[in-house]
Amino acid sequence: MKAVMQDVYGSADVLELRDIPRPVPGDGEVLIRVRAAGVEQGVWHLMTGRPYLIRLFGFGLTRPKVHVRGREVAGVVEAVGANVSRFQPGDEVFGTCDGSFAEFACAKEGKVARKPRAATFEEASAAPISGVTALQGLRDAGKVRPGQKVLVIGAGGGVGTYAVQLAKAFGAEVTGVCSSGKVELVRRLGADHVIDYAVEDFARQGVFYDVILDTAGNRPLSVMRRALAPTGRLVIVGGEAGGKLTGGFERSLGAPLASLFSGRKFTGLVSTENHQDLEALAGLIDAGSVTPAVDRVFPLAEVPAAIAYMRAGRAQGKVVIRI
Repeated sequence: MKAVMQDVYGSADVLELRDIPRPVPGDGEVLIRVRAAGVEQGVWHLMTGRPYLIRLFGFGLTRPKVHVRGREVAGVVEAVGANVSRFQPGDEVFGTCDGSFAEFACAKEGKVARKPRAATFEEASAAPISGVTALQGLRDAGKVRPGQKVLVIGAGGGVGTYAVQLAKAFGAEVTGVCSSGKVELVRRLGADHVIDYAVEDFARQGVFYDVILDTAGNRPLSVMRRALAPTGRLVIVGGEAGGKLTGGFERSLGAPLASLFSGRKFTGLVSTENHQDLEALAGLIDAGSVTPAVDRVFPLAEVPAAIAYMRAGRAQGKVVIRI
């Protein structure tokens, strides 16, 4: 089978399209014939090995432990391993795995769910990590309730496009912060208000939000605090603006300390993909409450170009690989 692989950490130049043996599903795994794979920020981090902090989390200290890139997947179950009870060959599924930039990939049974009927394979592949992150950020960490004011920073990106729609589905009044080129997209997704950060500063408008979901990762906590209600919640999703060591994750690490002496709650989100939340997300997609926003679709041979496009920040929603 064909797969996009790397042997060392580095830029997109380290990625190569190769022919390798088809994987065999182990105990509790399903073999998926991949139809599409999402491109999210984690792909770049695992490709480059940056920030260096992630290497300490078991991904490989000097070289990547997993050589096939890609994590978000949608496709058709080809075979099942021992002790798999929820799926059989022919089932259409979506979820997460190691090595989705390939014609076949193995995934743990608990990391996949049945594909939303209302979504194409490309749309479904754009949902597992970005959609579940937004869901857990708003529902679990943010505890969004109907009638609350919610601010989504980075509303035109992968996680942000889901967050806007989910917050609306939860009954909130939603304000999205994005770049000029994504204003119309964020409006179409249902935001009640849209702030172009090149024109306006959300922290100086005198509006206080019950929940702020920050997916952009480039503003200090002190700025967010100015726009947060006295008992509000700030949820920080990742970090993309720091140095090589922590990559901006120091904001997430320091968030709990920042709320020790305040009625406000600061949380650094570490999302965990599971089939229950994938099923919940699929239900929202089938109900029409959430629609995956796919900007561009690249073929498998153009994975390096897809990653570069995603990292440039131009994508309106998600970038997807079609297999």
